[in-house]
Amino acid sequence: MTILPPAQRPDVQAYDFRRPTTLAREHARVLELAFETFARQWGTQLTAKIRVMSQVNFDAVQMQTYDDYIAGLPALTTMVLCDAEGVDARGVIQFPAEEALGWVCHMLGSHAPGDLPTRAFTRIETTIVNQLMGEALEDLHYSLGSLLSQRLSAASIAHQPQFVQAAAKSQVLIVARFKVRVADRSANASVALPAELLLDQLADAHPRPSMENAGEVLAEALGTVPLEIGLCSNPAPVKPQAILDLSVGDILPLGHRVHQPFDLLAGSHRIGTAAAGSRSGRVAAVIVTTQES
Repeated sequence: MTILPPAQRPDVQAYDFRRPTTLAREHARVLELAFETFARQWGTQLTAKIRVMSQVNFDAVQMQTYDDYIAGLPALTTMVLCDAEGVDARGVIQFPAEEALGWVCHMLGSHAPGDLPTRAFTRIETTIVNQLMGEALEDLHYSLGSLLSQRLSAASIAHQPQFVQAAAKSQVLIVARFKVRVADRSANASVALPAELLLDQLADAHPRPSMENAGEVLAEALGTVPLEIGLCSNPAPVKPQAILDLSVGDILPLGHRVHQPFDLLAGSHRIGTAAAGSRSGRVAAVIVTTQES
């Protein structure tokens, strides 16, 4: 059995069974490629419009309820609400308000000051940002292609997420997160789309494998999970005074007979017994008995 060092162990994320929202691996990969394309397109569009070198990097995509998505946003930000025909829930393009004000300054021929205010937009600023978002939505449609069959249009702009009712609290969204860099300023942004806009197309284009043999697949996957194993002797009771009086060379008798095999543990579970031995110059364990738990 191979035990990987901490540096080589995979990054494991806890699954919350109270909120069973997750993307199938093949669907997540398709969306990652689409949103990476959108990030490049959006960065190119920002550079052309505001005439300052801009770059957008895709970070991650996940499924979240609308309530969880809103809870992770700043108290004051920019939310461009997008309508889709036939869908009650709205899509959202979110980014910091102060960064958008910097984009507007560049578009109007000025340099963005270092300390920009976080506030709602004026009418002129709203018009300019809406034009930017209209082109960003075109890039989003191009990048998602057939996955996004409904046309999205920018409907309104809001700044306080806790007061925005873009969807029901339990509505499931597909949320893509980005890092937007304009000149020497960078900020986090996100695009949240109602899952119903994408899941049907994802399922048609990339069907998930049948789950009839789910038990066999699970058993096969679990068979490759690294486990730490160890040999354990019987515990020996020792008085505190004996511990305090320990010195180099002292011997502590253990409650384990010389010819008695050790307990074989996988994690904290006893899976059998084994005797200490050696092989190829290394300490080894010879399995004596096994047990099922």
